Amino acid sequence: MSQDVQIYIGPDAVPELVAFCRRLPAQPFTLVSDTNTYRALGQRIEAALTQAGLPVLSLVLEGDEVIADEKRLIEVMVKTPPVDQVFVAIGSGTITDIARYVSFRTRNPFISAPTAASVDGFLSTGAPLVVGGVKDTFKAQGPIGVFADLPTLMDAPPELRAAGFGDVIGKTTALADWRLGYLLWGEPHDPAIDRRVRGAMASCCEAVDDIASGSEAGIRYLFDALIETGLCMLDFGDSRPASGSEHHCSHNWEMQLLRENKPAILHGAKVGYASMLIAQLYDKIRALSQDDARRLAANAPFAGHEAEIADIQRAYGSGADAVRKIQEPFLALTEADYRQLQQRIVENWPTIREIADTVLPASTVAALLNTVGGPTDWRTLGLEEHMVEPALLYGHFLRNRFTVIKLCRMLGIDTRPAW
Repeated sequence: MSQDVQIYIGPDAVPELVAFCRRLPAQPFTLVSDTNTYRALGQRIEAALTQAGLPVLSLVLEGDEVIADEKRLIEVMVKTPPVDQVFVAIGSGTITDIARYVSFRTRNPFISAPTAASVDGFLSTGAPLVVGGVKDTFKAQGPIGVFADLPTLMDAPPELRAAGFGDVIGKTTALADWRLGYLLWGEPHDPAIDRRVRGAMASCCEAVDDIASGSEAGIRYLFDALIETGLCMLDFGDSRPASGSEHHCSHNWEMQLLRENKPAILHGAKVGYASMLIAQLYDKIRALSQDDARRLAANAPFAGHEAEIADIQRAYGSGADAVRKIQEPFLALTEADYRQLQQRIVENWPTIREIADTVLPASTVAALLNTVGGPTDWRTLGLEEHMVEPALLYGHFLRNRFTVIKLCRMLGIDTRPAW
């Protein structure tokens, strides 16, 4: 049962938001936006709230790139008066995560006013933040309301729409990884939520031409799917139903881009491209028999903790200690534990192949992304070639979750992309 949150999508989102705010206890409303989202929607919301006689403070984060990191969190907290208030996040992923976390830490509610159908995290209770150069998800809270202005969503740049579709198509690998985690690592799994997420993804795939055109129907299909997957995360209690190895690759790329002072890339664009690469791994698994898996497991060496720790240090540098802490449950495995887990993989290979069969083939993922104008190679995504492989080798270290990449490593299956 989805938690109680007011959700509206339509042409009257701004007056609906104002009416909702008027029903809340009298207090100031702190609007958080960046220069683009303020022009797209923030200015209208500020004017409407002011005209309704409600006290408003507008914080517009300046700069070409706004990242949800310590700098921006401190900026918002310093500029916000220490009083009871309601935060209004006017934007998509980054702005929402900043407002979500600051509101949680200051014990205030927040409202989401999306400006693009580009991410599925509007309802999430976790805030993905870059702290100390490491991308991690911190406990936060979901919004008390989401008010999506349909004309604003339709006016958003096409690449934002493609990014939203990329975030949705990522569920094809995320759901399979979730089932692997349940089967092999004992992670909690909810079949009903699994079906809901899969249904949301399927509706988007069926409406891919409408989404590509940017029509009202297409934007509604896309935004409804993003909201439904967000509700699933909210109902489950964390992001596991919607985030797997494709998201770990995305987080790794984001950290590499930050280290090299390269321009940021849209979250959903990275997730969509990563989903295609992860689907290639599931393609490989579908082609292997149980005897193949048994032979691979017998020949796969136990790397040992020292090798894993060296990989983490190599990949994450000054952030390695934080990543090692995340990986403690895996690093604690003895060689006997490791061999038992390999044996469990072999014994459950028929089920693992059934799970792989639920993943869209990599060629299908690529075709769908091409239809909506999403990137399907590292050049059009905005990466450099040397950045691609490390995400597939080391991205899995960023979360304490069992994924297809961990499975492949345990069997010695090459995770490098097939260009």
